[in-house]
Amino acid sequence: MKLLRKRDVPDEKYTNAFLGFGPEDTNFALELTYNYGVDKYDIGERFGHFGIANEDVYKLAEHVKSKGGNITREPGPVKGGSTIIAFAQDLMATGLPLSRGLR
Repeated sequence: MKLLRKRDVPDEKYTNAFLGFGPEDTNFALELTYNYGVDKYDIGERFGHFGIANEDVYKLAEHVKSKGGNITREPGPVKGGSTIIAFAQDLMATGLPLSRGLR
C-alpha cells in the first residue's frame, strides 16, 4: 500500500490519510484518522468503523430504512468538509458509515 493522499482539517483538529494499491475510483482505499493531541492508543483501542462509498448517500440511506435498517446519522456533510456521509447501524450495533466517494 502507498499513501494516496492526505487531508488536514485543522479547524476540527484531525488529519485523514488515504492508503491503497491504486486509484481510489477503481481500488479499495483505507482511510486513517489522526486526532490532534493523541500520542498513544492501547492495543485494540480506537478502531471505529468501515465505510461504504456510494454515489448517492441519500438514496442509499432511504433504501436501508425501507428494508428495516436504522440510520443513526442522516445524510449530510462531514464535519470540516463537504463529503456527504450517513451512518447505518449494523446487526452488531456499531456504526457503518455511508459516504459519497472517498473525498
